[in-house]
Amino acid sequence: MRRDRLVIAATLTAIFSADLYFVLIPKLRTFRNASGHLCSCPFNDSTLPGTQGLVQPMLANWTSAPSLQSATYPEEESGSKLERLFAHPLYNIQAPALEAGEKLLEVGQLMDYYEKKVLRWERHMKLYSEAAALSNVTITAHEALFDPDASWVKFHLGITRYALYSREDPSVQRLVHDITAMKVINADYTQDEKALKGACDCSEVVKPSGHHLKLSLKMHNFAKVMFKPMRQQRHEETPEDVFYFVDFQRHNAEIAAFHLDRVLDFRRVPPVVGRLVNVTAEILQVTQNEDLRAVFFTSPANNTCFFAKCLYMCKTEYAVCGGPDLLEGSLSAYLPGLSIAPRVSIPNPWIRSYSFSGREEWEGNPFYCDTIKQIHPYNTGNRLLNIIDMAIFDFLIGNMDRHHYEVFNKFGDEGFLLHLDNARGFGKHSQDELSILAPLTQCCMIKRSTLVRLQLLSRPQYRLSDVLRESLELDPLRPILTPPHLQALDRRLHTVLRAVQRCVRRLGQEQVVTTDFISSTLRPQLPQQTTAQIKAASFHGEHEYGVMSIKNNHTRRNFVLLVTLGASNSENSTEPVDLSDINERHVASQAKAC
Repeated sequence: MRRDRLVIAATLTAIFSADLYFVLIPKLRTFRNASGHLCSCPFNDSTLPGTQGLVQPMLANWTSAPSLQSATYPEEESGSKLERLFAHPLYNIQAPALEAGEKLLEVGQLMDYYEKKVLRWERHMKLYSEAAALSNVTITAHEALFDPDASWVKFHLGITRYALYSREDPSVQRLVHDITAMKVINADYTQDEKALKGACDCSEVVKPSGHHLKLSLKMHNFAKVMFKPMRQQRHEETPEDVFYFVDFQRHNAEIAAFHLDRVLDFRRVPPVVGRLVNVTAEILQVTQNEDLRAVFFTSPANNTCFFAKCLYMCKTEYAVCGGPDLLEGSLSAYLPGLSIAPRVSIPNPWIRSYSFSGREEWEGNPFYCDTIKQIHPYNTGNRLLNIIDMAIFDFLIGNMDRHHYEVFNKFGDEGFLLHLDNARGFGKHSQDELSILAPLTQCCMIKRSTLVRLQLLSRPQYRLSDVLRESLELDPLRPILTPPHLQALDRRLHTVLRAVQRCVRRLGQEQVVTTDFISSTLRPQLPQQTTAQIKAASFHGEHEYGVMSIKNNHTRRNFVLLVTLGASNSENSTEPVDLSDINERHVASQAKAC
């Protein structure tokens, strides 16, 4: 009897302690913080409150961000919202001058690599022509010339440890334009399709090859692009009964994902553009792969069609047809070859179950992130923050198929994540899959740079749907997205901001919003500084900006968070202003207004 009383007493004590720690103390802190300035001015739901909450252990190398308060929205301005967005200080960030090892490829290294590839291609074409002549087969010869100044070469040379391309790199826009006009000289299956031939057990993973209809196209200047044909009309939604792993791959989703990636300033999606491809002249007549040639046929409507060869030993279906020869598709620029720029494919910690039944651990364990934080490389550096960035990106586009992510080997654990293969996005505009946000909602962490841009895109003068619509109007296959999909982006953006808001209320802003390694400046243009110069200046009191320490494979780096927000108050203002100073002045103005 006495032992039972002790058990009951211990249970009641534990319940009371939990209630005190998780409920009463945060409420007292909130009341104490609010008592300093009693203001009845309403704050927008999309911004973060300044409440404090429970304590969460910090990861190594991570520092917290200063307070982020809500902002007043000026009246919507006329003119190009996209140009106004890219002219904003948050989109004019100057990274430190690149140091040794921070570029993916050097010029001499890349030129030697492609000269060997050109020689190999010429030998292959000579042997192929001789074999065709012996077989009395007529082939069409296409002139190919390697141009070291081609836009695709410049794109490869512009890849750094920070992103696939810089904001001011003109080669990306040139490449997008050039892809629409490049002449196709060869078509083949992609390397991953060849590698998977016969390797997939369809009794465990239902993944018909017809859903992966994509081809590799070689251009006259030796550029390579991945072609994904149109499989679904823009207004069609994925049926409710279709599993995400057998959903169609949409060409317009690839195009829209590239533009959204630029608008979010991630720059982790390779350039993609839409194009009308002549499937007869630009695929059938130039391919040297007999397996690919064998899947072409003429439909009863006299259209040229082709389907996916059964590379998974499953079944052959889902043909696509031209009209009669022209077919819409997305063309994605290839990254440098794996032999010169190796990448590693890593399973997503929040991977889904690719079967008709079964659930992964994270789907039933709300504390799953605590386990992930103890595992390398998620226990230090930016990897977990980058996973959360990727989850936000996937939630905005509705992509549930992020089973792996890739990083360049050269940049190690601090390298950015590549957001590849986004064709299963934009399938449902009427439904928001909240489970995609699990990394954010379970870990309750987000980069400050990501958060402030999301907040900016929630404002009427920079509304996400408007700037993305304007950006997509530049694509030859416009319109890329229907209005419901664009409206869904705004809705999902506010969902992300509300999720961050809930985390801040529970844990406190210092534990949720993390300062990352970005540094920025806008007018006047300051000379680029090396990391050592920036470090010396900050330590000698020349700047009063937040400093974060980032560790990579070779050295411990320090970067300065310097954001010029003078343009927020005056178009002619050029004085750099710290974000925390802006927030403090805003709070003061709100209190005065009340």
